[in-house]
Amino acid sequence: MKRVFIIHGYDATPDDNWFPWLKEQLEEKLYKVVAPQMPDAGAPTLEKWLNHLKNIVGKCDENTFLVGHSLGTITCLRFLEALPKNEKAGGVVLVAGFSEDIGFAPLYSFTEKLLDYEKVKKSVGKIIAIHSTDDTAVPYKFAEIIHDKLDAELITLQNLGHINASNNCFKLPQALDAILKFND
Repeated sequence: MKRVFIIHGYDATPDDNWFPWLKEQLEEKLYKVVAPQMPDAGAPTLEKWLNHLKNIVGKCDENTFLVGHSLGTITCLRFLEALPKNEKAGGVVLVAGFSEDIGFAPLYSFTEKLLDYEKVKKSVGKIIAIHSTDDTAVPYKFAEIIHDKLDAELITLQNLGHINASNNCFKLPQALDAILKFND
């Protein structure tokens, strides 16, 4: 069975933004979708978030897909970085994401250590990044870093800011299309 894990960002919940819409759309297509509440979302640490994600996902295979938004993206990347050599995810969608320090102190534990980009690439079939050029929380240059260092496909959007509810983003068809594309 194809499984999708939707990982929210800083100070968020699985009921925010476009996450419920994406979950519903994928479930209609018979995916098993899990959108967990990550621990201490307002005061997150890499150790807690990574352990929580590992426990929820269990064994990872080509039918395992991850979708992260903002802080959820670096969490997904750290998860892939930590996978055993005999496990590989089918794909990951990184929305308004980053892989390096964005200068927001509460998230420093996630980027304190440089990401092993080569290990991440070996741990996943395909990487798609979705980012809006006017994102002030995570500037567009971070999407370009992901594109360059992870050979990710980059989908560039306009006028959606941080691609969340504050920009009236309650549906994200590009994320749905990306997941479906992994199975072509």
